[in-house]
Amino acid sequence: MISIEDIADALEQKNYRHAARLLKTLQQESPRHPWLKFYIGRYYEETGKLEAAEKAYRLVLRQASQPKILGQARSALQRIEAIPQQRRKDEIARAKADPSLREPGILILEPIDPAVRKEAAQAFAKIMQIQAYSARLILPTRTWRFYRTGAIGELQILVRELARVGIDSFCVTLAQIQQVRVFRVSYIQSVSPQIALVCQDENDRAGQLSFHWSEISAQVLGNLPIFKEVAVENHRKTQVKYKQQTHEYMGVYDWHIPGRSCIVRLCQDSYQFDRAIPLNPASNSGSKPGKVMQNIDNLSTHLKWQNLLKFFQSHLGDVKSWSDFTPFAETAIDEADLLDRIPHYVDIFRFRPTVWDPAFHLYSSLAFIKAH
Repeated sequence: MISIEDIADALEQKNYRHAARLLKTLQQESPRHPWLKFYIGRYYEETGKLEAAEKAYRLVLRQASQPKILGQARSALQRIEAIPQQRRKDEIARAKADPSLREPGILILEPIDPAVRKEAAQAFAKIMQIQAYSARLILPTRTWRFYRTGAIGELQILVRELARVGIDSFCVTLAQIQQVRVFRVSYIQSVSPQIALVCQDENDRAGQLSFHWSEISAQVLGNLPIFKEVAVENHRKTQVKYKQQTHEYMGVYDWHIPGRSCIVRLCQDSYQFDRAIPLNPASNSGSKPGKVMQNIDNLSTHLKWQNLLKFFQSHLGDVKSWSDFTPFAETAIDEADLLDRIPHYVDIFRFRPTVWDPAFHLYSSLAFIKAH
């Protein structure tokens, strides 16, 4: 007859093969033995299978009734939960010793399947040491979420831990964002056989750039709010204050061209429609893309911009499109200190700067860096 003492001794002596045989025999002889599941958990813990050990101990807490067994199972769970935390502390300490891993970085959470959100939230809460309810609110299901900043070495550790529990994320350094090249389009001269355009580089130097449609790997669309000052009186009408209110939106549109290691950016507010070749989007009436549009001068800037985007879509229908900028930006705009450090190259006239402009550049740059 197998005794629990025999199993405990085998585990104490680290004779795991013998312990496994004893546990198997005890499971056959006394499947309802009160200590069986606890020592199965001990076996998994001793052999480094922490996830299986945790499941076994939690099963003990649900099924056991003896206070001694319950107390030891709780202690074992606390011991297991402390292991990854200590491991992370050790890894972070090593990362902090490496100057290259102390660079400031950004951690982005990728959307998860809503069907597994509850389970993922529990794992996320454990890693981040927050409440499960808060974790459910944080985990995105539609688009990326800007989650936190920190030293890139520490963020890389979190990315690995999240990957182990099935949560996708990634991190980049602030330097990587700052190094992305951007050419701002003044106007397009031709679209066939190549796109030829007049643009400015990061140092406002004017020049020309040409490339084939096939070189474009992704397109990024965003609408940035334009604010105006609105007077607000107090209830006695003795004092007037001013606050910003969204007045309208301006479109921004990027092309990613990895072969040239750059982003090409068009802004509705600064695109020179009067100097550009007029482009007519493909229509069901049979008009050809690129045909000069009649009476284009009579169109509003907004309609001209929409026609321009439709023309691009007629050529880039199968190209990856990033269009969830606004929900992403809503998770990033509170990081004003970080966004102020990002040159954004968004040519929109404003009376005062706004974090929405670098937020768009961040969104597009993240997509560019992650893909290439």
